[in-house]
Amino acid sequence: MRATVVVSEYFVFIPAVVNFLRRYTRMQGVHAWSASIALVAVLLQPANILIDHGHFQYNTVMLGLVVASLDAILAGRMLWACIFFVGALGFKQMALYYAPVMFAYLLGVCTFPRINIPRLISIALVTLASFALLLAPVMVGASNAEARKAFASSPLPPMLHALPIQMNKDSVTYGLLFQLTQIIHRVFPFARGLFEDKVANAWCAIHTFYKLTRFDATLLQRASLGATLASIIVPCAIIFRHPRASLLLPALSAVSWGFFLFSFQVHEKSVLLPLLPMTLLLAGNGGLSKETRAWVGWANMLGSWTMYPLLKRDELRVPYIVMTLLWAYILGLPPTSFETYRSRPSVEDSNTHFEPSTLTTLLHFGFYLAMIAWHVLEAFVAPPPGKPDLWVVLNALIGAGGFGIAYLWCMWKLYTQCRQISRQVTEEESQKKKQ
Repeated sequence: MRATVVVSEYFVFIPAVVNFLRRYTRMQGVHAWSASIALVAVLLQPANILIDHGHFQYNTVMLGLVVASLDAILAGRMLWACIFFVGALGFKQMALYYAPVMFAYLLGVCTFPRINIPRLISIALVTLASFALLLAPVMVGASNAEARKAFASSPLPPMLHALPIQMNKDSVTYGLLFQLTQIIHRVFPFARGLFEDKVANAWCAIHTFYKLTRFDATLLQRASLGATLASIIVPCAIIFRHPRASLLLPALSAVSWGFFLFSFQVHEKSVLLPLLPMTLLLAGNGGLSKETRAWVGWANMLGSWTMYPLLKRDELRVPYIVMTLLWAYILGLPPTSFETYRSRPSVEDSNTHFEPSTLTTLLHFGFYLAMIAWHVLEAFVAPPPGKPDLWVVLNALIGAGGFGIAYLWCMWKLYTQCRQISRQVTEEESQKKKQ
């Protein structure tokens, strides 16, 4: 299994990241040395390596297809972007975290600065054809006699039960609908509850102080849907109205943080989805500035830390320590270095805009100290007999607070970049008028 993870990563994730960063850094005017550092930081992202190479998952295949889709967008190949993203969705449904942003962007490029009907139709047809090709083997299998017989003897799925019509269970149509509803049930596992394990999101944090199990499941589903939509509507609206490739990374980061914090049935490893586009920000113009490194590095360290209870169960303490400290050293982060938060001796050396503010420094250091203290307590102090999950719950609470702050930072990053682009466009238009 370890070999298949390595092979899949070398065939999908690494080529996609290398191609994307090469194109993105060139478009952003980033020096080759800075681009190389950003590449190393992305490929050595501790959360990805610990989950896929330690816990044995294949998340990097899905993430690699998403990055390939972003690379196709940078190259202006919108149809290939659709194909790659459909492939990511088909490989792992967690790619749905990115879907609203991709939809808003593709719709935006078909709408602004003017409506482009041929492009819209071609994107829609290619997307539908990609889904059809992806589902074709499943649908063909569902249409044979043996499968129809098995479906006929199985309990009626809730979605089919809700239909106002009676269907012949021996028909091909029933077999196809049965299989499609099964896919939907697995993609949206509402029957499993609002959350399963102790995960660092809003619902688990609220449940710690006010038990959500007292509410009806339908109400919780609606609350989750409403909170998720409220958290993602603004970045999706921005990327729709301003469909610029340079805004994709902060938009994807903000939306995926919103999904992680508020959506239904979130797993610890789902933190990989907001961390990837956030880490790719290191490759942009000013990406290796102290301010960006501080926020991106802090979010990654916090994300790996929140997965420690899961990694501990898999006997991955040593890889966790090695990978997180190595990554912290590369980016100059605590506890290995304080270079990122140390002001330069001369104001001529850098713009203070790219230096972490005092508030940022205090905030991050508070979380770093909390993470270190938690590790000490978890290792040497046994939890009270009546609260055996005390340290795990505390981990989730601290992580949820930090991820909420990371979401706000990504929203601020998206807003500031959007304003900067709008300002540049206005200046260019005014110069043209003067000429």
